[in-house]
Amino acid sequence: MPDRKTALITGASFGIGLELARIFAREGYNLVLVARSGDKLRLLAAELEKAHSTRSLILSVDLSEAGSAAYVVDQTIRADLAVDVLVNNAGFGQYGFFAESDLEECLRQIQLNVTTLTHLTRLYLPGMIERARTENTPCRILNVASTAAFQAGPLMAVYYATKAYVLHFSEAIANELQGTGVTVTCLCPGPTATEFQERANITGIRLTTYGTMDARSVAEDGYRALMAGKPVVISGFKNWLVAQSVRFAPRRMVTAIARKLQESKSS
Repeated sequence: MPDRKTALITGASFGIGLELARIFAREGYNLVLVARSGDKLRLLAAELEKAHSTRSLILSVDLSEAGSAAYVVDQTIRADLAVDVLVNNAGFGQYGFFAESDLEECLRQIQLNVTTLTHLTRLYLPGMIERARTENTPCRILNVASTAAFQAGPLMAVYYATKAYVLHFSEAIANELQGTGVTVTCLCPGPTATEFQERANITGIRLTTYGTMDARSVAEDGYRALMAGKPVVISGFKNWLVAQSVRFAPRRMVTAIARKLQESKSS
């Protein structure tokens, strides 16, 4: 359908990204699905085409590699696709003491969670502003951070720091874009049942014993906030309380509590 809008979703092969793809398809969008696993993306695209007649451009690319953002933009230009919604969802974490961590993994985290997100946003944003001005077409950006963004995170120092960047970056440009027809929303989930926990090796930490949300609920919260133009949404009331509480406690205490929650249940 030529009148459908297009949403580009990174990290669309599992978890929150996959559920966001299903939601956007349900709401009548065509999709650009970006992730490392082309096979998973093809299965998802077939599912969404059958259920919602959604057309999908599949881009199998490792976004933790330098230059990957430019490649994604080039492919959408070649396909003559105007991206109405950009969802920067892809990201990963790494567990353990920073001094003992794999340096390459740390740098890949920063590249994916911070640099690629920033690069994609900068490359797509001017076109979004122009279309909103000349065609009266609202455009939107959804950046997925985490409740980790609200405090320091011992044992996942780099991950927490990258998510703080995503939150502050999103809030800043949301303010800059007021009145342009382009909105920016930062989604901050708490612990969520996805493959992220296995990838980060955090399945046995205390934090997860307090419950996890399901990816579909988090995605629905993010979509509703995006459509409402909210700058920040924290998914789940308990997560909202925790995020707000750190504003009133001494930072040293907050960091110590975060360390305790990040430790193994057996320690």
